[in-house]
Amino acid sequence: MDYLKNYNLWKDDNFFDENTRNELSELVDQKEIEDRFYQDLEFGTAGLRGIMGAGTNRMNNYTVGKASLGYGNYLMQNYGKDACENRGVVVCFDTRNNSLKFAKCAADIFSGLGIKVYLMSEASPIAVLSYAIRKYNTLGGIMVTASHNPKEYNGYKVYDELGCQLVNSLANKLTACVNEISDYHVLNFDGNSKLVETIDITDEFVEVILKQSRVTDKEIKKNLNIVYTPLHGTGLVPVTKALFADGFENVNLVESQAVADGNFPTVVSPNPEDRRALELGIELAEKIDSDIVLGTDPDCDRVGIAVKTTEGFKLLTGNQTGILLIDFILSSLDKNVYKKPAVINTIVTSELGAEIARKNGATVFSTLTGFKYIGEKIMQFENAKKSGNSVQDFDYVFGYEESYGYLCGTHARDKDAVVASVLICEMAAYYKNKNITLHDRLEEIYKEYGYYLDTQESFTLKGKDGLEQISAMMSKLRTMSSPFSENAKIIDFNNSVPAEEGFGNLPHSNVIKYVFNDGSWVVVRPSGTEPKIKIYYSIKGENKALAENRLECIKTQIKDVLGL
Repeated sequence: MDYLKNYNLWKDDNFFDENTRNELSELVDQKEIEDRFYQDLEFGTAGLRGIMGAGTNRMNNYTVGKASLGYGNYLMQNYGKDACENRGVVVCFDTRNNSLKFAKCAADIFSGLGIKVYLMSEASPIAVLSYAIRKYNTLGGIMVTASHNPKEYNGYKVYDELGCQLVNSLANKLTACVNEISDYHVLNFDGNSKLVETIDITDEFVEVILKQSRVTDKEIKKNLNIVYTPLHGTGLVPVTKALFADGFENVNLVESQAVADGNFPTVVSPNPEDRRALELGIELAEKIDSDIVLGTDPDCDRVGIAVKTTEGFKLLTGNQTGILLIDFILSSLDKNVYKKPAVINTIVTSELGAEIARKNGATVFSTLTGFKYIGEKIMQFENAKKSGNSVQDFDYVFGYEESYGYLCGTHARDKDAVVASVLICEMAAYYKNKNITLHDRLEEIYKEYGYYLDTQESFTLKGKDGLEQISAMMSKLRTMSSPFSENAKIIDFNNSVPAEEGFGNLPHSNVIKYVFNDGSWVVVRPSGTEPKIKIYYSIKGENKALAENRLECIKTQIKDVLGL
């Protein structure tokens, strides 16, 4: 792509709005100009995600318009004009800067094509979008969000008619439709207001997720003291409504973070995986002697927690919270309803949760990273029930990722921090009634199953050069026997993986997993949504100290090989 040619076109063509042209005219750094125009912002299996600004490689009205036109054409080709007009799509957005603007832009493109649009009246969580798609029987939907990324980013996720992010086969077809659009002049932003209906289903959504409640005694819930921060995002209304409706009375907001603000002024990044994002919540919790701190990210699909211990508040990892939820949910499962219970994790999730699930009689399925694969598995279970396929006829109970994403129930097909927040608080209240904390319960689990140390490192390599470096790293790993001094089995998910490895019929993916003799493992993969290479570690040990020492040794070896 001739980046200078495209830069000058956008800068000088009156088709592009005045603000866009002015922004580009002020650029003087050639590297910056190249980065903005050396490629189109890639529409991949996870949709769009990028830095906001003018340019073909940025999130703006024109790249959002192009993605929406491609999606609209895809729907027309696969469902026909009548279905598009009658069933339509749901459009949802989070609290990020420009999210509402981009959502309205997409709604205008869709309605201008003759596609019915259900537009959320307020910024809402991803799970509400997923639920709405099925409620209104639409052909799909979009979510304008960049999840937990820094304030400079925004994104665009596409969902199918079951409320699940598009799996690879469908995403590839949609990507082809988007890539067919080479001329931005074909975009028509006028829209058709008669085809746009504004909706608000928050109260109904809260009623639905409360069906997953596991603790019926409201006296137990009254005794739990909660601090909650939505981190300036969409969780404020649904999470607080759900907690109060479930019987929790002591829900204390971090007021400075309860304001919707896409600049996220109180945090470095609105990511509940980062302790810094929960610092204000922990300060408040210490002040009022709270039991637990909850923090949800801007689109409310992830939740992080800190729990009170005798040594102060400690953050739990996504794996640890998932382990506790599996233990809690399966211990109270109605076996008359869930006759063949199933738990779903991913190939980068701790094995401890799977061990707990199996001990409690559940079958465990592992998918690639990305909750859409968990959503796809739920659909397979439901289809098996309808067709009478007893081999795949499982009862979905719980799915989770190590990256703080959980789903209990089938009301959605993506991570839901609203239902997870309710269950985490019920779990904390249940154990408090037994005079132990969530941290105490986790230690009991380690004593029973052994110590697991699970962590992850991400390395950001921006721009064209960064993408080339990441590609070179993955190629290097594939040309060497092993980066580790100890023996490790190599599983390359870019190839077909034998069923005996514990995975079945997974799509090819740019992921390499190293499994050591004791079951410890390391996974290396590029991020599908950010300019990052990620390394996941799961280390078993007789105790924490031995596991930590081994982890540092393994970290040093892999990072030395990759030059990180």
